[in-house]
Amino acid sequence: MRVAMVSEQASPLTASSGQHRHVAALSGALAGRGHDVTVYTRREDPRVPDEVDSADGYRVVHVPAGPPRHLPEDKRLPFLGEFGSYLRRRWSLRPPDVAHAHFWLSGLVTELAARDLKVPVVQTFHTLGSVRQRHRIAEPTPRPRIRFERLIALRASRVLAGSGDELLELTRMGVPRNRISVVPCGVDLNIFTPYGRAADRTAALHRLVSVGDLVRHKGFDTAIEALAHLPVTELLIACAAAPEPDEERRLYRLATETGVAERVRIVDRLSRPRIAELLRSADVVVCTPRYESFGMAPLEAMACRRPVVATAVGGMTDTVVDGVTGRLIPALDPSALARAVRPLLEDATLREVWGAAGHARARTRYCWPRIAGETLGAYRRAAPLTVGEPASSAH
Repeated sequence: MRVAMVSEQASPLTASSGQHRHVAALSGALAGRGHDVTVYTRREDPRVPDEVDSADGYRVVHVPAGPPRHLPEDKRLPFLGEFGSYLRRRWSLRPPDVAHAHFWLSGLVTELAARDLKVPVVQTFHTLGSVRQRHRIAEPTPRPRIRFERLIALRASRVLAGSGDELLELTRMGVPRNRISVVPCGVDLNIFTPYGRAADRTAALHRLVSVGDLVRHKGFDTAIEALAHLPVTELLIACAAAPEPDEERRLYRLATETGVAERVRIVDRLSRPRIAELLRSADVVVCTPRYESFGMAPLEAMACRRPVVATAVGGMTDTVVDGVTGRLIPALDPSALARAVRPLLEDATLREVWGAAGHARARTRYCWPRIAGETLGAYRRAAPLTVGEPASSAH
């Protein structure tokens, strides 16, 4: 099958966000099955080649659309026409069997290019503007986003929801249930594994680890406040990116006011392998966002055989099985978090049992070969007349 993967703002050649890594892993898994995968992403660096063959077997095309530098979401809107025209010209020579768009901006350009060429379109939103607005997640979101997301979803041949929560959201938008497939994100089992080095720790203290970007909606304040009810316990907050200075100061100030400052530490600019080392060092991994469209941190912790306590929001209600791989608690409730964590800190056997169950679930339900297979199934439902055999060439 010839697959056109459209990821306008997230190149698979970088690993700066979950969407970048998702597109890279999915493209590699599909290419590994013999399918011809080309990823189209906006050129953000004038020095990169027009096309790059990745080590994982897929091709990346850098589309000229606007100035070749990074632009925030709202500044890329004027250049979507250029991007769509490029795709239409390229695909008119040899249309792909299916076009898979990631995020709403990619959905717009894919619709522009595919409509006249009768190319089936599969859409993954990754996160919906309506949900972020409802949960008051601050970001520079273009005003027409929510309206366009509904239009994209209704016109797509098939929509992939990352979780049951997103499935419900899409049906509320009017998307017919029979055009939605639930296909979650996968986890990198080569990096996130129990069998590796664990970060050093103080033997006298239990350790909680929480992972995510240092932004307010991730709910690290809930974990800090819970620490007041958990003596002889430290909290390590791990971030892949550089922290937001204001949020870092706010969290440290809260830790001081709560009387737990000496037991809270924020570490940032971490590689994925380093995050895995920190997860392996945890007694319990806590994930307490106000909202999370999917949430990779619980899944990565489970892959490292660690029990998880997470807020019952978004995709985490799918990944974490309450009472089997961890606990689900209400958001914004430090007392509930402390009550859920305490029995795990007191019972090493329970930690091991729940950690083992999480590890098994991560390896079977969220491995990339399975996710790739389910994605191919959705492609075939979107393009039923396409023979889904590996292709020999594509553009």
